[in-house]
Amino acid sequence: MSVKKYHFTAIGGSVMHNLAIVLKEHGHQVTGSDDEINDPSRSRLQAAGLLPDSTGWHPDKITAALDGVIVGMHARPDNPEIQKAQALGIPLISFPEFIFQHSKNKQRVVVAGSHGKTTITAIIVHVLEFYKRSFDYVIGSRVPGLPHSVRLSEGAPLIVIEGDEYFSSPLDRTPKFLRYQHHIGVISGIAWDHANVFPTEDEYIRQFDAFADATPKGGILVFNELDAVTAVLCNKDRPDILHVPFKTHPYEIENGNVILISSNKEKIPLRVFGKHNLMNIAAAKEVLKKIGITAEQFYKAIPSFVGAAGRLDKIREDQHLVVFKDFAHAPSKVRATTEAVKELYASRPLTGVLELHTFSSLLPSFLPNYKNTMKACTDAIIFVDPEKLKTKGAAIDANMIQAAFQHPRLRVVNSAEQLQSELLGTRWANQTLLLMSSGAFGGLELNQLATQLLP
Repeated sequence: MSVKKYHFTAIGGSVMHNLAIVLKEHGHQVTGSDDEINDPSRSRLQAAGLLPDSTGWHPDKITAALDGVIVGMHARPDNPEIQKAQALGIPLISFPEFIFQHSKNKQRVVVAGSHGKTTITAIIVHVLEFYKRSFDYVIGSRVPGLPHSVRLSEGAPLIVIEGDEYFSSPLDRTPKFLRYQHHIGVISGIAWDHANVFPTEDEYIRQFDAFADATPKGGILVFNELDAVTAVLCNKDRPDILHVPFKTHPYEIENGNVILISSNKEKIPLRVFGKHNLMNIAAAKEVLKKIGITAEQFYKAIPSFVGAAGRLDKIREDQHLVVFKDFAHAPSKVRATTEAVKELYASRPLTGVLELHTFSSLLPSFLPNYKNTMKACTDAIIFVDPEKLKTKGAAIDANMIQAAFQHPRLRVVNSAEQLQSELLGTRWANQTLLLMSSGAFGGLELNQLATQLLP
């Protein structure tokens, strides 16, 4: 293997920093820059000896000795490092382009969709690991038991990639999932939740239509037949392509535990729950079937799957209170997550706390998409950080939020201190609490807070 020299512009990204660490472990020379690096990226980069000495952009790191500059989406087209690389004629490589170049001689499975793609990818990876198959992977979140969310090797014949619809780089507005050029493609479902990138729902849907169309002759398209939009797109006539629909895997709940029911009525216990996860399991099972994992093998491996990090993490459970934290933020994810928790703890009142944190969720025109998404909750709390509103240039208020969600017991809080006070001041006898955000709730330490809640 020849040693390469790479610089990462926006090294702090969730998958960017993992790729940087993996390349260094493979013996390549790696540097990086970013104007903001938060945990867990910061701690992991520091442990790997890759944390930049200071934040900000450093064009002096861009020299003719580099083999390439790997550019993350966080950077802007006028980034001084990008401009320096262009002036020197150094290749600018997006993350998906790098992964494709590494895997162009491998069978490529790409999992797409507005929701569930991380979990589907994680299930496929878990089962393949269970049987010690040789494969590479790219996952958007940490999975327990795996050292990194990216694995690249020379010899593995297969790579499993979580593919999102965001642009490939500031210089390439092609959705990432198209750059991977899949052989087996998965669409878990389509729900418009990136208004900052795709201003209209039609434009958003077109990206998935293009993904389905990109399935090559002899390829496979696995799709959620219960999602109306996905079903229409994926049932289009595409010659010489195998269309494989999936739906919710049969299951039942016994004493608060979710049990898969196999085709021969065998009962398989699970460590994850919720109808959305039963769909994710069904999708992964169909993909694995196409790459040599039988149903019998699948059912042997799936009971030990504990889920991807950040997805319905249980941070407290006792006789008084169960507390979950979850990455849910888009309307479809909020609905699925709240319904999943309510189904498992049907007899307990459920309080849902949601942080509106993303650009889309703070748009007045997008807010109505949250209508009835927290219907499963007895009480609903919406947290909006005023600093985040300023940063994103948003202008929403409590009345607009109330009108959008249409929940009879919803209240809006605007500071981490107020949220903490509300939660600590509530008596939590025989209840369930669900904390949902892709942000940080204003810096609250949720695990510690959960231990302080009183019955």
